[in-house]
Amino acid sequence: MDRGLFLSKVPYSPPSWATHLDPIPCDIYSLGQVPTPIHKWNLPGLPKNTELWIKRDDLTGMQLSGNKVRKLEFLMADAVAKGADCVITIGGIQSNHCRATAVAAKYLNLDCFLILRTSKVLVDKDPGLTGNLLVERLIGANVELVSKEEYAKIGSVALGNLLKERLISKGRRPYVIPVGGSNSLGTWGYIEAIREIEQQSQQMGLCFDDIVVACGSGGSIAGLSLGSWLSTLKAKVHAFSVCDDPNYFYDYTQGLIDGLQSGLSSRDVIDIQDAKGLGYAMNTTEELQFIKEIAEATGVILDPVYSGKAAYVLLKDMKQNPAKWEGKKILFIHTGGLLGMYDKVEQLQSLMGKWQKLVVEESFPRIDGIGKMF
Repeated sequence: MDRGLFLSKVPYSPPSWATHLDPIPCDIYSLGQVPTPIHKWNLPGLPKNTELWIKRDDLTGMQLSGNKVRKLEFLMADAVAKGADCVITIGGIQSNHCRATAVAAKYLNLDCFLILRTSKVLVDKDPGLTGNLLVERLIGANVELVSKEEYAKIGSVALGNLLKERLISKGRRPYVIPVGGSNSLGTWGYIEAIREIEQQSQQMGLCFDDIVVACGSGGSIAGLSLGSWLSTLKAKVHAFSVCDDPNYFYDYTQGLIDGLQSGLSSRDVIDIQDAKGLGYAMNTTEELQFIKEIAEATGVILDPVYSGKAAYVLLKDMKQNPAKWEGKKILFIHTGGLLGMYDKVEQLQSLMGKWQKLVVEESFPRIDGIGKMF
């Protein structure tokens, strides 16, 4: 499929193995820097003869980085086609999806309204400029705060509709994007990613047995599992849920793939394990230590909310159940989220070392230029 120039909208042509799905998107906006690279990832402690590879969807673009961009390529095309002048979406206070949506909207000359979930004690205070919030506020997104308690009581759909009706009453034309961009239209983002992986695998002479990804809203795993099942890949998709429990995601994913008339069962095409630990966006010292060790060992920085937790539990599972993974080629999808690390600075501080003052003797001569001494 010809994606056209960056920020251009082109007619969408699905992979040949997905033409029976319904509905098929009409258009796609070229927002991400794709294809993202795949490379060997030599994590320590892998089972015997196990190869781990990583797909760097954290490199889809600096401001738009991560898996959310793939969904937004379809969602933004739909918003523009329907004559929207602004978009609404919702997520946690450090939501990668909300940041990516705000950037994509600004690229396309749309206003963005974000409903961000925070604690009851902070809901009436300035949310600050940490991580994703800095990007969102720099580009002029409209931030509306809601407490976690209000969010749990009312729900994301009702909150989105509440803001939508308010904007309509002011003469605006809003387009609501669900949490994480996860609906059947957004699912096409990772169906398209499977076509990309399929082509890269053929070029690299690789045949992956398993695909591993973090799961936070369901859209990515729906697209990956559906695409892998239908394409030539046939790799088993393993999702590590960082919020809610596996049964919730099996049901949610089922709704997304049913929305495309696939006729498949989520429990047949995906394996979901619990990786939420202390809770969504909450980390133990052990998890953060793991992220630091992986960064030092491989140069790949995982985020603390999604990929970091997924990789942490994956390695634990490999140690506890080595026979399950031995001899396999595994592709890990890095879904981005680096800006989330800034929210963990205080927790990370005690884990950092390797610094000291450079000792310079008073008599040490100054040298300017190449070999010129004063």
